[in-house]
Amino acid sequence: MRNNTNLSSIKNTKPIALYNSEQVYAMEQAWFAEGYDSFGLMKQAAWQMTQQIEQIYERKTVSTSHSANTNVYHRSAHPRRASIWVGKGNNGGDGWLIAHYLQQAGWQVEVMTVGFSENDFDIHDQPVTSKTPRDKDSDSRNITDATKALQIALASSCHYQRFEDIISHDDAGKRNLPADIYIDALFGIGLDRAPEGAYKAAINAFNNVTQQNNALAIAVDIPSGLVASTGEVFERIAIQADVTLCLIARKFGLHTKDGTDYSGDIVDIPLIPHQEACQQTASHHMVAQKNASQAFEPVATLLTAAHSMKPRRQNSYKGSYGHVLVIGGNRVDGSQGMGGAAILSAASTMATGAGKITVACHEAFHGSLLTSLPDAMTINLHDISGVKGLIKQASIVAIGMGLGRDEKAKTLFINYVQAAIENEKSIVIDADGLYHLASLHMGNHELITELREYSANHQVCLTPHSGEAARLLDQKISEIESNRLQAVKQCAATYGGDWILKGAGSLVLEQEEGKEQIYVCDVGNAGMATAGMGDVLSGVTTGLLAQQDLSAEARSLHQAVLIHGFAGDVLVNQANSDTNTLLVGQRGLQAQDMLAAIRHVMQLMIV
Repeated sequence: MRNNTNLSSIKNTKPIALYNSEQVYAMEQAWFAEGYDSFGLMKQAAWQMTQQIEQIYERKTVSTSHSANTNVYHRSAHPRRASIWVGKGNNGGDGWLIAHYLQQAGWQVEVMTVGFSENDFDIHDQPVTSKTPRDKDSDSRNITDATKALQIALASSCHYQRFEDIISHDDAGKRNLPADIYIDALFGIGLDRAPEGAYKAAINAFNNVTQQNNALAIAVDIPSGLVASTGEVFERIAIQADVTLCLIARKFGLHTKDGTDYSGDIVDIPLIPHQEACQQTASHHMVAQKNASQAFEPVATLLTAAHSMKPRRQNSYKGSYGHVLVIGGNRVDGSQGMGGAAILSAASTMATGAGKITVACHEAFHGSLLTSLPDAMTINLHDISGVKGLIKQASIVAIGMGLGRDEKAKTLFINYVQAAIENEKSIVIDADGLYHLASLHMGNHELITELREYSANHQVCLTPHSGEAARLLDQKISEIESNRLQAVKQCAATYGGDWILKGAGSLVLEQEEGKEQIYVCDVGNAGMATAGMGDVLSGVTTGLLAQQDLSAEARSLHQAVLIHGFAGDVLVNQANSDTNTLLVGQRGLQAQDMLAAIRHVMQLMIV
């Protein structure tokens, strides 16, 4: 689970490059091509992970055994126990070596094997040799690195059990296999399907015994069951890790979709200078260095820190910070409408710092709008001539929040977006605006081409969740969620513009100097999965874009997602300085709570 946000990190944390599994494999191969030993790398990885495991356990022991009254630390008398669960691949090889090193360090070690036959352990007469990929010794028995690791562990008398021998699939969740720490070395980054059979049962059993014993769960490289390149977990079958020891390079899937729920805290163990190895391999094989660097460019960049902002100039006025026009809040025949969507978006725009705002909404909501936001100006949404006149005056147009989905609303959408294009305004499209955009694309409407061409030289931002993205791409939601990275790229290729694909680990795609940059924003919490949060985000996005005094980075799309996420985290995690004010918490968080938190976070950005 995500830890409480420390707001001091907003200004200090560096971006982290994210890679897919194919890239990580290529990094390793580039390293081996330089003549380095693959088994040597495995031993180094296991040794460094062992050091991390001991440190993690020590921190937990100290934190739980400290007595507040005596200020004395108590150390348990019983030996430290580690249960290492291994599969047959290289990830399992890491596990065998970790068991060996932990036993050398005085731990009581038990290795739980999954997928092994009895014959797999009959290898005591085989030599442990280590060969680089360049070795061509015809006498080599081609023993895998994982087998060498197993042999070392058995030679040092590490005790093991076969999972299949001690437990049946029917009662896999009932057996208690006591330990202080459980280490997952079942699957590595190659998994791309649901675990089956004994592996499925083992993952469930691992999670159960970890919970029963209130023990730490540590994953080697990636939690088994989690797809490294997409963040997908099939059928909720994956290791629930407290800590993931990430080898070589940070994996994209740890930070989006299900990865945020299963990976816990992430500790990087880089092991090799992979960029240097890739460049050297390219030169040796007469490959253009430019092509090599492109192949190893991160698929995305993880962001946990917002850009700082400078204080405003004293000699300024409301016009210095932009005039936003929010178009939405319609009342479709037969319904009470969605005036709240436009009101939330408008209020968030002002909380972010826009100079002034006009809301084009149904007349039925003007009273509610002015009651909740008296600093807003209003106009009738259906006054086409009047709204078009305001589009000419505005700095930026946000459209779609509560606009409605009938044909009248569709006509309004076409008219107002075309007017924004004609007047060269920045545009933010959300909610019902995305619904109409998808319909227009299905009907091959000329506005789609106009918008795509316009976005090449003007700011156009689109902010769907997975359901809206599925309609935009004429796909199922499950298809979007199975590869969110591919989906956001498809959206940009089809419609142009900059994109937010909202969700756990929201993805942001921005065009920077003619090149796509993709960011994963690692902030926010599950309490924000509530009505109106998307409208608030559209308001934050619009409010930042309106403020031309800000730097390009400080008014960017990824900045908006970070501020929005930090505001949600403030409400859930941070104690208010007023002790009489109750903490909101995830289950009660509402979109209307966000306004004060947005203002608070905006102030924290100023340096």
